[in-house]
Order: sequence, then C-alpha cells, then structure tokens
Amino acid sequence: MSELQQEPTALQGEGRWLLGDPIADERAPDSPVGDRWSDRKFSARLVNPANRRKMTAIIVGTGLAGGAAAATLGEAGYHVKSFCFQDSPRRAHSIAAQGGINAAKNYRNDGDSIHRLFYDTVKGGDFRSRESNVHRLAEVSLNIIDQCVAQGVPFAREYSGLLDTRSFGGTQVSRTFYARGQTGQQLLLGAYSALERQIAAGTVEMHPRTEMLDLIVADGRARGIVTRSILTGRIETHLADVVVLCTGGYGNVYYLSTNAKGSNVTAAWRAHKRGALFANPCYTQIHPTCIPVSGEYQSKLTLMSESLRNDGRVWVPKERGDSRPPNSIPEEERDYYLERQYPAFGNLVPRDIASRAAKNMCDAEQGVGPGGLGVYLDFKDAIGRLGRHAVEAKYGNLFEMYQRITGDDPYEVPMRIYPAIHYTMGGLWVDYDLRSTIPGLFVGGEANFSDHGANRLGASALMQGLADGYFVLPTTVPNYLADGPFDPIDESHPAVVEAVEATKGRIDKLLSANGNRTVDSFHRELGQLIWDQCGMARSKEGLEKALDRLPSLREEFWRDVKIVGTGDGFNQSLEKAGRVADFLELGELMCTDALHREESCGGHFRVEHQTEDGEAQRDDENFAYVAAWEYGADKPGGKPILHKEDLEFSYVHPSQRSYK
Repeated sequence: MSELQQEPTALQGEGRWLLGDPIADERAPDSPVGDRWSDRKFSARLVNPANRRKMTAIIVGTGLAGGAAAATLGEAGYHVKSFCFQDSPRRAHSIAAQGGINAAKNYRNDGDSIHRLFYDTVKGGDFRSRESNVHRLAEVSLNIIDQCVAQGVPFAREYSGLLDTRSFGGTQVSRTFYARGQTGQQLLLGAYSALERQIAAGTVEMHPRTEMLDLIVADGRARGIVTRSILTGRIETHLADVVVLCTGGYGNVYYLSTNAKGSNVTAAWRAHKRGALFANPCYTQIHPTCIPVSGEYQSKLTLMSESLRNDGRVWVPKERGDSRPPNSIPEEERDYYLERQYPAFGNLVPRDIASRAAKNMCDAEQGVGPGGLGVYLDFKDAIGRLGRHAVEAKYGNLFEMYQRITGDDPYEVPMRIYPAIHYTMGGLWVDYDLRSTIPGLFVGGEANFSDHGANRLGASALMQGLADGYFVLPTTVPNYLADGPFDPIDESHPAVVEAVEATKGRIDKLLSANGNRTVDSFHRELGQLIWDQCGMARSKEGLEKALDRLPSLREEFWRDVKIVGTGDGFNQSLEKAGRVADFLELGELMCTDALHREESCGGHFRVEHQTEDGEAQRDDENFAYVAAWEYGADKPGGKPILHKEDLEFSYVHPSQRSYK
C-alpha cells in the first residue's frame, strides 16, 4: 500500500476537494484470481498457539462480521475484547436481515458455480468492485453454509430434507439459502452461540452497553479505543495489539432508513478522522421493497424482503391517477412494468434498477397510495398457483409483519411498497487483508467498502459479513500480529491522553450548547436534504445546493442543539447528538463524492449521465476507480483529499449492464 501524499495538488471541483496520490491494494497475490485466496492463506504468517493468549484484539461490533470474528479468534486462543452498544450481542442489526444468504452450492443443478457468483456480483456492482475480493467472497460462500449448518442454523429444507434455495435479484439461478423471512436472526444466533461459548471459556471479554467514541493511534499503529458507558457515562480506554471495526453501515444519515435507530457511523468516522481513508461514500443502496412513509412523525422504515419478488408481481395502474382499490383494477389495466421492461429477469432485476423503475412510475403519476409514492406487490397469482399454505410457509412472518403495520392483509390485497435506504456499499478503505490505511486497524462487514461496488446484490450482505468474520479476518489478523510483540503502552501514553481529552471535549461542547432545537430536528433536516439531493437521483445542481447548505447546518447544530441531562449517566439525547454530529460531516463527504463522480453507476445515479432509455451510463475511461477520501479539514487547504485506486478487470470485462 503506497504512502499517502503529504502535499496534495491543487483544488478540484470548483475548490471542493484536493487530489492526492493514487493508492493500490498491494496484498492480493499476483496469481490467477482463482488461486489468490489459497496463495494468500498459505503465505500468511502464523502465531504460535502459546503466544496467542499474550496478544489482545479489540473487536467493535457484534453483528455477523464482528460476532463471528470474535468467536473465531477467541477459539484460536487470542485474548479478545468485544464491544457493542446494545444490551446484548444478539441485538446487533444483522438480526433484522430477512431474505437469505447467497452461496454457490449449485444444489439445484441450475448452472451455478463460483465463477457465476463472482460474475453476477461484479456485474451487479456495475463493475466498480475489486475482482480479487469478489472472487474470494464467492469461494468462501461454500464454507459459510457448511459452518452454519454445523452450528444448527435452521435453514429451510425441501421435503426430501435437502437445503432449499430461492432466487434473488440480479441472478438467474437459485442460490439463496434462507430461514423463512428470519435468515439474519438465525445466522446471528449461530454466531452468538459461538461467541457466548468463548465468553464462557474466558477467551472473549464482553463489553455490552459500551460505545466506541474514538480510536487510539500510537506510534503509527491502532492500539486501542476510547469508550463511553451507555449506562454510567464513564469514559474508559481499552488497549490492544490490533483493532477490528465491524460496526455496520451509515444509512441512518438519511434519518429514515430500514436500519435500526441506533445504527451509526461514529466508530468508522472516528477512524477516518484519525487517518483511515473512506471509500466511495456516495454508493448507497435504496431497497425497492419497503413499506412507504406514512407521515412526518415517522422515525424508521420497514423492509419487506427482496425474496418476496420471487412470487410477488410488481405493478401500477396504466391510467395516471387511478385511485380505485387494487382488486377493482382489471388485469388489462395493470402495467407489470418490470416484466415489461426487463423480460429476461422480470421482477428479479437488481435493487438499483427496481428502485429507479418504481421512482419513474411514481414520477409519471402512476404511483399508488398517499402522495402517489407507492407501487403494488401482488401475490394473487402465486396463491392461485401454489396455494395459500405454500406461500405462507415461505413468507408467513413477512405477511404478518406487513399486516400489523399497515392493517392490510396481503393474502387478500396487494402490498404497497416504495424504495427506501437500506445498505451502504461505501465504507472504510481496506486492502485484500481487510486492513485499513492505519496499520493495526482492520475493518469487516458493511463497515468496509470491499466487495459490492456501486450496488450490492440481494442476500450478499450476510455472505460478506460471515465470510469476513469466520474466514478472512481469522487469517489476516494473525498475519499482522506476527509482526509483534509490539511495544506496550498504557494510559499515560500521549496518544491515549490526547484521545481521551478529545472525547471529553466533544461531549462537553455538546452539553454546553444549550440551544433551542432537538437533536432529532437537526437529524430530520439533514436526512431530508441528503435524500433529496443525494438519494435515488443526483444532479450537479442539487449536490452543490446540499454542499452549500451543510456547513451552515453543521454550525447551527453546534450552536442551537438542546441536550437535556448530563454526561454522567444514561442520556439518549447525548448519544444521538454525538452520532448526528458525525452524520453532518459524513453527509458533506457523501455529496462531495457524488459530485466528483461524473457518471452513473449502480446506486449512484447522476441524471446528467443516463442512456436513452434511462439506464445508468458509466464512464469507464475516467471513473473506473475506487474513490478513497482522506480527512482534510485539519490539513493545509482544509478540504477532503481524493486518492484513486484504479480497478483492473481481467476476468469480468466491463460492459453496459443489461437485464433485458
């Protein structure tokens, strides 16, 4: 990995960013893509079992990536400190995933293979991901299913007893393993049971209700974290030989998303401000099947699994402004627009394409429901073909959830859905080893950028989280630890003292504002601004409007926010304020990244760059790279610094994506 340039070149983009040195992944072996992971595992250095217990690893986050990594490294004999802000590791947001997990097992004998999963993922990401990382993900997918079955994860099975699969968007095979609509929950409980076993064995030290507020970088290496107890407000430091962040994505920058309300960017953003590059922040995923917004009072959106598009048909009335009940609209007056526009994939096109198609229908005044912001997802044909019992066996808990929220019975009337923020493909930049630009800081799962390019295929988030946690990090972290032993540090080290003082200073500054606006009011305004200008469709004019507004909004926040209570105990207002302060800074970087990327690709859709039929139009000549941003506010020029990692395609050659 190349050293970052200390003095970037002149201002770019009308003075909004600076251009720094290129960056490269130098850890992937220079061998055929199918051999790289095997070669890397063999070349990775090992740590003697007797020495492992002398080494400490901090792992922040207990979702699929963090929980699996903590359990695996603990079982290997390392001393692991695991942190989560929830009251239990099993309450990590991974538990909310519904539809399934991909693996190239080819149990259906329908033409699937490691190479096809690799190809589908690179293509699905609109050719903006690394081939090395994606191929490893496809390889490891086979091991994940075996691991989870051995743990007792209750995957759905056919009558014969074999594991069942179904299809997800962007594929023409059935490679998605599932447990009804509760796949994330069952997978997380498997990782949680493995984690609890190591906690009982004494190899993992669990710290629940503890939030990471800063990263300690001492002598050029990540050596620990600063935390705050959610219950007591106590500020503490925890020191280690290596730090692993598995803290999820930043979708809550939009305020309304399918993420848990506590999901935040603070851990990753603290690392970014300490020197870790942040890659492709504008790559955010809008999920096409969510329950629409029902009013201004709403604080969260609810996902309806993509798996529903296996049997549900998406449609809108052909007539603009048709407000009749859906069951009163005859078949010939319905537009099954995905089946019409994309006959090869139909309702199972990738998420970015399905979301934009729904938006286009609503913009054309063919949307349904309040404000015309909705389309129908209809199961009438599936119930008639398969019977209600079969549909209920597949989707029963999802139908029940929908009915409880909306009051409508999807067995009788179509669901009403609309796209919503769901996942973020951007994240901290990592190399093939999942190591960030800070030595000793590794990043796993959704917190890194590595596998999905500009658009993640459905059922691949669980695959990546478990691949990183069970298989990749347990190989690459020991390789780094083999450089040790590192010089011991304690709380008197200047870097530790500075990080603690900076954390306390931020908290004191928030509490001293004593303004007139709530934290939520600022978060709502930020979310609406980012959604309007950096959501499903982006434009130069809109992004510049957002970038002009965000600095003043951030100033207003620090001046006018009102936080009740003190920092000495349980204070949710203070917790939210710290997270929103980081979202305000992240939002500016997202819009800068979206403004600089003068192309459309995957979830990043610039209205100035589209084909004649409204599809994303990439610019491979000028933008086939990862945009890795360095924090620049504290450097000469005061602007974010762009480092480009060129993407090379030797096995899946870029082409205009077509699902027609």
